[in-house]
Amino acid sequence: MTSVPVTATAKTHHLDASVRHFVWDNSIPPRIEIDSGDTVVFECKDAGDGYYTWDSTVADMVARAEASRLERESLGPGKAAKGHALTGPVLVRGAKPGDVLQVEILDLVPGELGYTSFRAGLGLLPEDYPDPYLHLWDLRNGQYGELKPGIRVPFEPFLGVMGTALDEAGEHATGPPRKNGGNADVKQLTKGTTLYVPVWVDGALFSCGDGHAAQGDGEVCISAIETSMTATLRFTLRTDFSLEEPEFQTGGPLSPRTNIGPYYATMGIAPDLMEATKKAVRKMLAYLVREHGLTREEAYILSSVALDLKISEIVDAPNWVVSAFMPLSIFGH
Repeated sequence: MTSVPVTATAKTHHLDASVRHFVWDNSIPPRIEIDSGDTVVFECKDAGDGYYTWDSTVADMVARAEASRLERESLGPGKAAKGHALTGPVLVRGAKPGDVLQVEILDLVPGELGYTSFRAGLGLLPEDYPDPYLHLWDLRNGQYGELKPGIRVPFEPFLGVMGTALDEAGEHATGPPRKNGGNADVKQLTKGTTLYVPVWVDGALFSCGDGHAAQGDGEVCISAIETSMTATLRFTLRTDFSLEEPEFQTGGPLSPRTNIGPYYATMGIAPDLMEATKKAVRKMLAYLVREHGLTREEAYILSSVALDLKISEIVDAPNWVVSAFMPLSIFGH
């Protein structure tokens, strides 16, 4: 594999979070311009743009949700609701549509405060959880978040949103993942991983944000351990191949901080993958309440930040199997 030649004068840039954007829009001017081979240290706010504090309550979460609802109702044509707080865009000189932006994740440092929340109408099981819930995480130890005494979720930080600008004019919500990457929430995009993102517009216009200190595969309640993040990324322009959607290569084994012991797993069996997923998660929630003394809400939060969903079987019609894996290494501290 080849790339645009990197000069010996490759630079490191710093991009603070003093200016953020909250939609994908290729008309947003770049904050900095870099060359292939350069590194950028991004200061990223959390997905909520620093709204939550150590004193935040469910009432604050409800107020923010109501403000967002009113904003959405007032939007004019071609406008998108305010989404994730993103740092960028970064223009990569020479990048053209059809190229690929190679993004090496050199370092990720979470902030001190994290939160996980859910509210009516969102998440995998909105019908089971109509009432809002907020959990604040103290991340100041730099190693793990503690749900309650004895249950510690180790950090495996990543950015939920990394992407290039779309080739479609106007504003686009940051929420759904797309061909530009965006809000993919792939927990394996940790330090040491290399992400390959298609370039859709001149200069690529890369932005990132939505820091997660830890997350399960599935992010079932709709949030991870959401936090601010300092991300160090190195960019290389690739012209030797093209992609339709992002791909990546990990730097080593998956989930090395939790894949160190036994797991408890539940199965959901159904003719529809979403139905099977819900069945597997509901069974895991029942297990956590029964065996580990969690409330239903605590079990849902823990599953969102530590539970890994896997498609175990998809070839034996009419039923498919989704399994939900909980690492037992997080218990008993």
